Amino acid sequence: MTATPRQDARPATVAAHVVLAVSTVLALAGNRYYGAAGWQVLAAAGAAVLLHGAAVVSRRRPWPGYATAALGMLVLATISFPSWSAILLPSALWFPVTLWRLTGLVPVRSSVVALAVAVLGIVVTELVAWGRLPPGIPGWTLLVEGGLLTLVVGGVWGAALLARRRREAGRRAESGRLAAAVADERASIRRDLHDVIAHTVTVMVARIEAAAVTTTDPATRRELGDIAEAGRDAHQGLRAMLATLGPATTASRAGARRDQVPISLDAVADLVAAAASPLHAVTFAEVGARRPLSLSAEVAAFRTVQEGVTNALRHLEPPVEVTVQLRWGPAELEVEVRDDGGSALRAPGGSALGAAGGRGTGLLGVGERVRAAGGTLSVTQGDDGWVLRALLPTKEGA
Repeated sequence: MTATPRQDARPATVAAHVVLAVSTVLALAGNRYYGAAGWQVLAAAGAAVLLHGAAVVSRRRPWPGYATAALGMLVLATISFPSWSAILLPSALWFPVTLWRLTGLVPVRSSVVALAVAVLGIVVTELVAWGRLPPGIPGWTLLVEGGLLTLVVGGVWGAALLARRRREAGRRAESGRLAAAVADERASIRRDLHDVIAHTVTVMVARIEAAAVTTTDPATRRELGDIAEAGRDAHQGLRAMLATLGPATTASRAGARRDQVPISLDAVADLVAAAASPLHAVTFAEVGARRPLSLSAEVAAFRTVQEGVTNALRHLEPPVEVTVQLRWGPAELEVEVRDDGGSALRAPGGSALGAAGGRGTGLLGVGERVRAAGGTLSVTQGDDGWVLRALLPTKEGA
């Protein structure tokens, strides 16, 4: 982690440098006035320059910055101003700042070493002050001063470590959200690919089977049957391949993202017309005046029709009759896909919708879409076949 030069020139940082530098100059002038030696003032001024420079360097290079600040503090510790310690210069505040930055960037063990260096510096400072202690000044004052300095340094280090752990926790949470979003998107891609390609392949196979039934040439019939079987095999291979893109289910929040697919109810009529063939009577009717739907409800309605028609053509032997109806009410839209059971089922005891629900993820995906739109989905057995029904709220009824 590094900082850019522009970050170093932030107004607050520049203001802090100016204020501390001016305060340090005034403090040094006062000490010179009250009897400090010239070399002491110059040495303290040099240490202050080191501390300001360390604060700038520590943004890009925490260890060199901290080491420079520690050197500046060591110089101040060797200077004995009249009546007070040079480590109390205002510019000395940059030392805990460099410790904060280092603790937030380097490994924890390295930051412990930096803390130990700071504590050792406090000990050296107090030992030097002990040797220069004027008569009449009790020694416990140095212990109090050292304790307070240690408390400040330890508090800065602990607060920096806590802030770092919070940042890391935030990054882990963000990474988790990103991973979940990626997983949802992969599952969304898998399902949308399945919805679109599977429907197209199913319609192609159904038309080929219809042509095979109507032809009188045995060889042509066998050839068309082989092509239809190859189409069904391709669909199964597609399902197996797309299973590697994500889990069978996705979080509900992904439904809102999938609903952004630009599909409208105007496409239902074209979908039904494309599925019809001489042996597949697929009809469409719309009853009532259209009312405004949310985007998610409109996509859910389209996918319900697509899944119902696809399952009927895939799992029922022709001739097959499928009716698609959209019935508009004041507060909801009823989407119904009904089949007549066909002439026979490919799997004894199976059903068009039952087979789809038991083997694939189509109905599962439709159910998620409908629920995300605030509606309900049901699959029931009618007199002859199966009925897929979705109830979706209109904007007026929501």
